[in-house]
Order: sequence, then C-alpha cells, then structure tokens
Amino acid sequence: MNDNHRKIFIHRIIDDKQSESSTNRSTPGSPWQRWLFFLALIPLFIGAMLLGMVFFSIFFALIVIAAGAIGVRFWWLRRKLQKSGKFEEKERSIDIEDAEIIETKTKKSEYK
Repeated sequence: MNDNHRKIFIHRIIDDKQSESSTNRSTPGSPWQRWLFFLALIPLFIGAMLLGMVFFSIFFALIVIAAGAIGVRFWWLRRKLQKSGKFEEKERSIDIEDAEIIETKTKKSEYK
C-alpha cells in the first residue's frame, strides 16, 4: 500500500507541474501588458526596416557602380579599337564612283 501511495503522490506532482507550465504559457498577462508589448515592438520593427533599407541601398549603389565601371571599360576598349582601325561599328560600304554599266542584250533568236 505504501508503494501505491507514493505513485499517486509522484503522479500528482508531475500533473501539477505540467498544469502550471501550460497555464503560464496560455495566459501571457493582462490586456494592458499585451498592448504594451506590441507597442514596444513597433519601434523595433521600424528600426529593422530602416536598417534593411540602408543595407539595400548600399548593395544597390555597389551594383550601379560596378555596372558603370564595366560599361566605361567596354566603351574605352571600343574607342581604342576604332582608333586603331581594326574595328568598325557599321558594315563597310564600298563606294563606287566611276562604274561602267555594261548592258548585254540577248536576242531571243540566239537561244532557240
């Protein structure tokens, strides 16, 4: 009988601890405490958003600078190649100043 009494006592202690921990989790406090908690989160949220925007703007500025540097490099190489005459932007067009136009007339009777 002594062992049964001990089991019941231990079982009650375990049940009481579980019920205390579950009640502490389910009731966070009065409504005023919850409102104060949410009001305290608003400045933290705004600060996190501002910090995120700062890091995004820095990242975006670095991308713009890198793209500009690559563009300037390509422009410089293209200009250098154009000056050397190895590269032309447009297709070469051949200007024909004096050309003889030779007309050949064929008689239909020749091919019959």
